[in-house]
This record gives sequence, structure tokens and C-alpha cells, in this order.
Amino acid sequence: MTVKQYPFYLKATVILFGIILLVYVLFNLQDIMIPLAFAMIFAILLNPVYTWFQKHKISKILSIIITLLLAFIVFGAIMYFLSSQIAKFSDTLPLLKQKFSTLTTQFGQWVQLHFEVTIQKQVELMNSALNSSSALLGSTVSTAVGTLGIILLLPVYIFLFLFYKTLILNFLFEVFAEENSKQVSDILNETKSAIQSYMVGLLLEALIVAILNSTALLILGVKYAILLGVIGALLNMIPYIGGIIAIALPVLIATVTKDGYNTQLGILIAYIIIQFIDNNVLVPRIVSSKVQINALISIITVLLGAALWGVPGMFLSIPFVAILKIIFDRVPDLKPWGKLLGDTVPTRHKGEIWNLRRKKSKPSLSEKISS
Repeated sequence: MTVKQYPFYLKATVILFGIILLVYVLFNLQDIMIPLAFAMIFAILLNPVYTWFQKHKISKILSIIITLLLAFIVFGAIMYFLSSQIAKFSDTLPLLKQKFSTLTTQFGQWVQLHFEVTIQKQVELMNSALNSSSALLGSTVSTAVGTLGIILLLPVYIFLFLFYKTLILNFLFEVFAEENSKQVSDILNETKSAIQSYMVGLLLEALIVAILNSTALLILGVKYAILLGVIGALLNMIPYIGGIIAIALPVLIATVTKDGYNTQLGILIAYIIIQFIDNNVLVPRIVSSKVQINALISIITVLLGAALWGVPGMFLSIPFVAILKIIFDRVPDLKPWGKLLGDTVPTRHKGEIWNLRRKKSKPSLSEKISS
């Protein structure tokens, strides 16, 4: 039986339409999809704990409940620590506002002196910027409300994912033909292993970076060093972009709370060193995900995730691209896409190899004349 071949332009149109439809659905159903996506990742992450309890003859429901309680204890301890640090920060907030107002006035006078922009004009530009950022503020509030919804729905979804794990796995095997069972099994096992190693490694990396950040800021005498160090480590979990924001926060606090610029310079040097250690020691040795995504795709993915789902999309983008790479590597027609996502850089491209083969053959008379 011959398989009908469709022209490229028709296949490309169908694929493009499918991508547009998928993005439209994901964007409009983000309030439903974001909690489900986080729940799926955390269910995979907590699955070894749940499995361990089941191996020790504990019932399925009780195993899930104990697993969720342990997760809540860890999460509650982290939130208690952060809230205590934020409480200390809020006590001195009025003083920080006063100092920031003084610095803003001095900066305005400096701009007027060197660039001949009047204070009134600066105020107008500032008001225009604030008006244009009102939409951003609304989206930030919406994100905060959405995050609260995620926190409330996560335990329910995680419980259901773990409870119906066998049902879901059987569905994934049965929906494909029997001859593809080995491929499906390999994809599921690699996906589970990749997400677990990535998330565990990411948490360990964040803990070490938080300690390094806090230690550096304490040595430099920056106020709220521990809070800023932890926030910097959490932001660092967002590939590439988070690290830049993490540097800006302590520099801003140092500018408001200290005179001169020596501390700011020290923060920049310390964070550059920490970033170097993180990228060249911690990530290769601790995170060591079985599925490596190259830097270009990581940055593009994080930006697309932010455009689609905001801050949650930035965190979810890398694990889901890793899942896509696992699938692409296992499907023959999609292997080129898997290579594009990966971090293995070939020394030569196909065109150079073809040219070398062509040069080895006997050149024609026209090629001899043109060369």
C-alpha cells in the first residue's frame, strides 16, 4: 500500500496552523494548565517517596498523604524563613523610602546640570512611564492571584496524579500501537529521570547559591543579606535572565542604604564570581540533567514561556523543552529537531562535508579556470 505524499507547502501550513492553535489554547486556558503543569512535575518529583512508602506495605492513599505532608513541611519551613526575613525588611521600609527619595532628588539635579533636562520635564517623563507601566502592574497582581490559585490547587492535583498514575501510564501505552511500546517505555523512563534529576539538582544548586550569595553580602555589609541572597538564588533558577535580575536587587539596596559606590562594585565582582562557579562547577556536577538544552534555545524558551504564561512559564519552559527533546530523539522524523535543541555542537556542518567530498573528485575544466 503506497503512502500518499503531500507537498511541503501543505504540510508546513498544517503544522503552522496546529502550532498557532496550540499556543492559543495554552494562553487562554493558562489558569487551568499552569497548576496542572506544576502538579505533573511535582508528582514526578515526589514519586520516589510515594513508591518507597508503598514498598513498605503502606496503603496507596496513606502513602500519598504522608508524601504530601512531608512536602508541606519542607515548603512551610522555607516560607517561614522567608517571611521572617521579609518582616525585618518591612520594619525599615520607611527609612529606605526616605533615602530613596533623597537619592532620586539628587539624581534629578545631576541630570538637569549635565543634560539640561528640567525637573518638570523629568517629572513628566516619570509620570508617563508610570502610566505606561499600569498594565504591567495589573499583570503582576494577576500573576500573584494566579500563584495563590496554584498553591491551593497543587495538593489536589498532585494527589490525583499519584493516585491515578497506573491508569495514566496504561493509557499512554494503549493509545499507541503495540510495536511502539518499547519507544513509549523509553520516553516515559527518560522523561521521569530527566525531570527528577533536573529538579533535585536545581534545588541543590539554589541552596548552594543562596549560601554563597548571603555570605558575600554579609562580608560586604549589605543589609538584608540573607533575604537578598535567597531571592537571588530563587531568581537564578530562571536560566540566564534570572541571574541578571538577582544582581540588580542587592546593588539597588546598597545604593539606598550606603554612601559611595565601593559596595556596589564589590557586589558586582562577588556575583560575577558566584555566577562563574555556578555555570562551570555547580550546574555540570550537581544539576547534570540527562537532557542538555543549548544556551540559545534556553534563552528563547524562557522568553517564550514568559510571554505565554508569565513568571510560571519561565520556570516551566526548560523542563517541558527537555521532554520535547526526549520525544524528538526517539522519533526518526523529528531527530533533527532534537539535535537542534541539544548542546552537542558538531565541528563541521553538512555543507562543508559535501564540499570536501566534491573537491576530492576530479575538477571540471570550468572549475579549474574559476579557481
